[in-house]
Amino acid sequence: MDFVHRPYIPEETVAAIATPPGDGGISIIRISGKESLAVAAKLFTGPVSSYVSHTAHLGKVKDLEGGILDEALLLVMKKPNSFTGEDTVELHCHGGTIVTKKILSEILKAGARAALPGEFSFKAFMNGKIDLTKAEAIQEVISAKNDFAYAAAKEHLQGALSTKVKRFQSKLLDIAAILEAWVDFPEEGLEFASKEEILASLSEIFSTMRLLSLSFSDGKIIHEGLSLCLIGPPNAGKSSLMNALLGKERAIVTEIAGTTRDLLEDNLWLGGLHFKLLDTAGIRETEEKIEKEGIRRSLEAMESADLILLVLDASQKLSEEALSLLKTAIPSKTLLVWNKTDLPHAISETEQFPYFVKLSALTGTGMSELKEAIHKIIWKKGPPSKEETILTNMRHKEALDRSMEALDSVITGLQNDLSPEFLSFDMRKALFELGTILGLDISESVLTSIFSKFCVGK
Repeated sequence: MDFVHRPYIPEETVAAIATPPGDGGISIIRISGKESLAVAAKLFTGPVSSYVSHTAHLGKVKDLEGGILDEALLLVMKKPNSFTGEDTVELHCHGGTIVTKKILSEILKAGARAALPGEFSFKAFMNGKIDLTKAEAIQEVISAKNDFAYAAAKEHLQGALSTKVKRFQSKLLDIAAILEAWVDFPEEGLEFASKEEILASLSEIFSTMRLLSLSFSDGKIIHEGLSLCLIGPPNAGKSSLMNALLGKERAIVTEIAGTTRDLLEDNLWLGGLHFKLLDTAGIRETEEKIEKEGIRRSLEAMESADLILLVLDASQKLSEEALSLLKTAIPSKTLLVWNKTDLPHAISETEQFPYFVKLSALTGTGMSELKEAIHKIIWKKGPPSKEETILTNMRHKEALDRSMEALDSVITGLQNDLSPEFLSFDMRKALFELGTILGLDISESVLTSIFSKFCVGK
């Protein structure tokens, strides 16, 4: 179901299964809100209302008619020292789909409402337990597809990003106060810092913000993955290379030119990164309708791909199709792959392509060099440190860029002796945009967009 952000009702009691669906050792059902202890007391055999916060208790879970449903462990976390900032109860029951759903059903009958996706995290945000960067980091930790993404999400969850943003805010607030004083007391001649000192401080802050913004290029790679397109003339060995990379027979390989007529797609993990691997139809002149459509799609995939493996047959003289591809491929995102080096070969000079490898997809020779070259293209300056704070979220990137745009206007205005009123307006905008990263003055539509990506129970 679609998540529709609803008005926050303080301490409204909600409940949901917090563990993944299916059978397992343990299932966790979470209840949070003002009536969570009272709801749990209707179903648990122990004196729930008298339990000390942050203690665990073994007992039976009953339905409202008194029938035993399961034996479970009940955990009590009283406000404000809980994740949501509200009274919270967790029932750890046996991990079975039927028993878990039955217990949740009784909890809802006892007075709780079914939680919406991400509603526990939403409560934590609304109650000031976490800012919005940490709320988003929770989902990023859950959905991380590689070690780099997990490390970046963990840094955000521990507050590294919010600390940086708050540092920007603090420094800009000091300067904003001076600008506001110029507006309010124009005749007093107040000058807590010279124009040159303010410009130097703003330029330093802007440079630091810019470095953080530029980190998004790496953040996007580790968070979203990359599209990797195999392109080349017929019979260059693209399908064989796809099978070699995947370690399975994904594509049909024959000696007949034009075997692949449509895009073949699969998931590939290399060096901890996720790739969407595309094998394409061989590029050549043809009037055959189906193959012609496949070639059109291949050229589209080549244009939109993050990285291209241009596969050429090293054992053959370069064909017109191969020469045409060498002219049209973008060198900065193209890795030239000379395949079939297990056969007698003579490789042509292609100086415009800084990245190339020689290999045999049939024998596997050169495959490790190919993987190293792929990472060399991706991480031109080396992979990011796992301790480095990088942007992985487009919302953060866009807000930071808007803040920088406003800050640049302040710097330009100061250089041109613009009226302090205009400088203060732009400074307030720069601070406002930074605040939206943390969740200050955030719109309802943005909250809906963020928390709709969460799973139920988180």
